[in-house]
Amino acid sequence: MRNTVAAILGVSLIVGLVAAASIAANGFLDARAMERSVTVKGLSEREYLADIVLWPIQYTTASNDLDAIYQEIEASNKKIVAFLLLKGVNEEEISTSAPAIVDKSAQRYGGGDPGPFRYTATQTITVYSEAVEDIRHIMSSMAELGQQGIVLNGDDYNSQPDYIFTRLNEIKPEMIEEATVNAREVAQKFAEDSQSTLGKIKRASQGQFSISARDRHNPQLKTIRVVSTVEYYLSD
Repeated sequence: MRNTVAAILGVSLIVGLVAAASIAANGFLDARAMERSVTVKGLSEREYLADIVLWPIQYTTASNDLDAIYQEIEASNKKIVAFLLLKGVNEEEISTSAPAIVDKSAQRYGGGDPGPFRYTATQTITVYSEAVEDIRHIMSSMAELGQQGIVLNGDDYNSQPDYIFTRLNEIKPEMIEEATVNAREVAQKFAEDSQSTLGKIKRASQGQFSISARDRHNPQLKTIRVVSTVEYYLSD
């Protein structure tokens, strides 16, 4: 009787161990299957016209008489503002900064030739407008100011217009969705090529949005770009 009971217990123990091993093996295979994944990147890139232009109009004048240089600045400022208003720029879009005047005789350093004029003044009049294309058209007619005796600092870095795109928050949701769809298309192609089935998203991260000029000849055209990184589960 004791031998029979022992045999039954032995067989039960063996069956239990086999079942446990089978369950553990299946669980291990399931875990390994869940570890299979593919990481892809999705791109969304669009082109927009800048919606704000910041245009500094800068000129320099020189004189040996301080009062004369201020009078010349005032006269030139009136000509520039009148020109802008005539071209359709709104008065509230125009601002005038204080002139930067340099007295060469007061400079302690530099032993070079000071030139024929003691005083030099740099004046900046700034246009801040949402009418980007209209302002660009006005820029092409600046030679008219030269005919009035105003020499502009057109090649100076500080006189270059700055184009700004402010509507990023409006387009963010669509671009993120587009980048995610693009990433899934890439992952789906990978899964098909590897004879796998694409599963759910394991993890995802959104890259920084970048805004840059399309090219140096068209700084008013902005390229908006974002890359999303998505990892998907794969299964057989």
